[in-house]
Amino acid sequence: MCIRDRETQDPIYRTSPERTYKMMAIMLGICIVGGGIFFGLWDYWTSIPPVIMGQDVEDHGAAPVTASGVEIPVSLSFVESSDFRTLAFNALPGEAGNNPTIMANVGDKIVFDVINDGVSFHAFGVTADEEGFEGIFPGSEIASATSPLKAGEGGTSEFIPTEPGTYYYICTVPGHRMQGMVGEIIVGEAGTPAQAAAPTGVNHDFVFDFVESSDFRTLGFNALPGEEGSNPEIRVKSGDEVTVTVTNAGVSFHAFGVVSNPDDFNSVIFDSAINSASNPLKAGESGSVTFLAGAPGTYYYICTVPGHALQGMQGSFIVE
Repeated sequence: MCIRDRETQDPIYRTSPERTYKMMAIMLGICIVGGGIFFGLWDYWTSIPPVIMGQDVEDHGAAPVTASGVEIPVSLSFVESSDFRTLAFNALPGEAGNNPTIMANVGDKIVFDVINDGVSFHAFGVTADEEGFEGIFPGSEIASATSPLKAGEGGTSEFIPTEPGTYYYICTVPGHRMQGMVGEIIVGEAGTPAQAAAPTGVNHDFVFDFVESSDFRTLGFNALPGEEGSNPEIRVKSGDEVTVTVTNAGVSFHAFGVVSNPDDFNSVIFDSAINSASNPLKAGESGSVTFLAGAPGTYYYICTVPGHALQGMQGSFIVE
C-alpha cells in the first residue's frame, strides 16, 4: 500500500503483516533447502583437495643407472567407497586386485597408465617415503594436488628405479594415502630375475584358433593379420591363473606357447606349452594349458612350430 506524507508529499510504502510473514517463510524455506543440499554433499566437499602453495617433487640425486631394457606396464584406477571414506587403486580393501604389488629390478622401466574412476579429485606419483605425499620422483607424477585429475580423466608416467628397495605409488592429494590409496613397488638388484607375485586367486580363460591364408603364407590367431580380432592382446596380473585353449582350424601343424622372445620358439616360459613342434596339433585337434602368470613384463604367445611366428602367429602377452 502506498500513501503520501502530508508535509513532503513523498510516497511512503507499507506492507501488511501477512506479506511480511509470507516473505519470511520463503526466505526460511530457501535456507533450509540450501542447507540440506550443502550438508547432503558434505563428504564430497571435504574430498576436494585444499589449495597448496607447492608440492615437493624431489631431485633425489641418484647416480645414472643402466637401463635393463625391461618395460613393465601397469594399469591403475582410482576407486572410492560410496561414502568416500575408503580409497584405493583398482579395488577396495578386501576385494581382488586391491593395490597390487609391483615387482621390478633396478633399471627396469615401469610405465603407469592411470585413470580416475571415482568422483573425487586425485593425482599420482611414486615416492620412497613411508608416509606423507611428498618426495615424488620426477617423471612419475600424473597431475598434482593443485591441478588434479577429475572424474574420468587419466594420464601416463614412468619410473625407473636406480636403487633396490621398497617404493610406494600413491595418490598425492593430501589425506588420500592415509585413506588407502597406496601400493608397494619392490625393487631388486639389477640383473636379478624379476619376481612373480603370489597367486591372486583371479582366473582368466582365453580361446584361440590357429588360422591360415589359402596360400599358407600368412598365419594368425583367430583372424589373419589385418583382419578384425587378429592376435588379440592378453593383459593379466602377476600371480593370476591363466587357462588357454587352442584349436587347429587350419590344415597345417601347430603348437602353442608363451615365450620371452618371439624370434626364439624354444624360449617358452610359465609352463605354458600346448604340444610342440615335434608333437604338434593336427587339423581339427585342440589342446589346453593352465599356468600362473609369472614376473611382470612383456611377453608373447606364438605358434612354436618354427617359422610360424614370423608368418604372423604371435600376439602380446603382458603381465602387470
